[in-house]
Amino acid sequence: MSLKSERRGIHVDQSELLCKKGCGYYGNPAWQGFCSKCWREEYHKARQKQIQDDWELAERYTVPNSFNFRLQREEEEAYASSQSTQGAQSLTFSKFEEKKTNEKTRKVTTVKKFFSASSRTGAKKVSPEKVEKAMDQIEKYIMTRLYKYVFCPETTDDEKKDLVVQKRIRALHWVTPQMLCVPVNEEIPEVSDMVVKAITDIIEMDSKRVPRDKLACITQCSKHIFNAIKITKNEPASADDFLPTLIYIVLKGNPPRLQSNIQYITRFCNPSRLMTGEDGYYFTNLCCAVAFIEKLDAQSLNLSQEDFDRYMSGQTSPKKQESENWSSDVCLGVKQMYKNLDLLSQLNERQERIVSEAKKLEKDLIDWTDGITKEVQDIVEKYPLEIKPKNQPLAAIDSENVENDKLPPPLQPQVYAG
Repeated sequence: MSLKSERRGIHVDQSELLCKKGCGYYGNPAWQGFCSKCWREEYHKARQKQIQDDWELAERYTVPNSFNFRLQREEEEAYASSQSTQGAQSLTFSKFEEKKTNEKTRKVTTVKKFFSASSRTGAKKVSPEKVEKAMDQIEKYIMTRLYKYVFCPETTDDEKKDLVVQKRIRALHWVTPQMLCVPVNEEIPEVSDMVVKAITDIIEMDSKRVPRDKLACITQCSKHIFNAIKITKNEPASADDFLPTLIYIVLKGNPPRLQSNIQYITRFCNPSRLMTGEDGYYFTNLCCAVAFIEKLDAQSLNLSQEDFDRYMSGQTSPKKQESENWSSDVCLGVKQMYKNLDLLSQLNERQERIVSEAKKLEKDLIDWTDGITKEVQDIVEKYPLEIKPKNQPLAAIDSENVENDKLPPPLQPQVYAG
């Protein structure tokens, strides 16, 4: 089964949903693309082949042991002879046993007639609808009692798969309907209501205990999707419209324990429901949607690998461009929510940028300190500091000890006669 992403949307041919053996029933990825009937046949053939190989291997090691081989042959011959002896002895008491056999035959015949559709009492043949209804009631009674033991048992890796799928869907929260080519306009109130109901149904599946009830939630969800597409396009929806929308609903709702619920339905639901009819079709499409989400990449969404990586890492979001073009009919709460999301995204980017710049500044300061310290050390080593003795203090200019200072005598004032 191959899922292809094209410019016009995600396309899955009808033949890709059918059993790959060509029996006409719907296949299932959990059964390697086979329907439940063909899967049992393939499993039975593989099991028989494994048993045959084991016998051949056992005989290969048993034949050299002549004693064991001869003993086994003798036991088989003794058993055959005892059977023939018992047959001969039974002829001796044939008259005695004939009466008992006839009596037992009459009892068996009476019981068969009682349950036979052609009974002389005039009992009508049970209709397939009544048989199906009885099987549903039996399934409901048994699976309700055994639910806590058989749903997500510890012997399987269902819980681990649930966590992987849940984490994957959370990482893809940025995927928009336009990327998946979803033909649904949520600005139309009726369409928005249908989308909410579809998400509610797919989430409610986890609260059901009976496989048929879980399958009914998937069917109801799918019908809401078809109605949403029909209202948007004013024409009946096609399979190429349904699958992308179902993928979008799963991404938007992120149903709890999705893989465990799928495995539970696969293991215990009436196989006829999964092989034919609308229930089987919708369930097969859900399995395809989960498989597509697990393998979703940049090419599937017609994005470049760089943009895909940035969206997955949370560095940016494609919804920023969408929030700038709001319709006047959009709820104010929705607008405010997207504005808050954009604000948080911007704050996150700013915080990451500030942390990055702070780390860079810290590194620059450390490098600058180390550089200055190294330069000072180099200068000190190149020009060592020499400490000279202290010089004698100089005498004051107006001191009387002019001889020692070898200074000329002070000038005397002269008087000029005028």
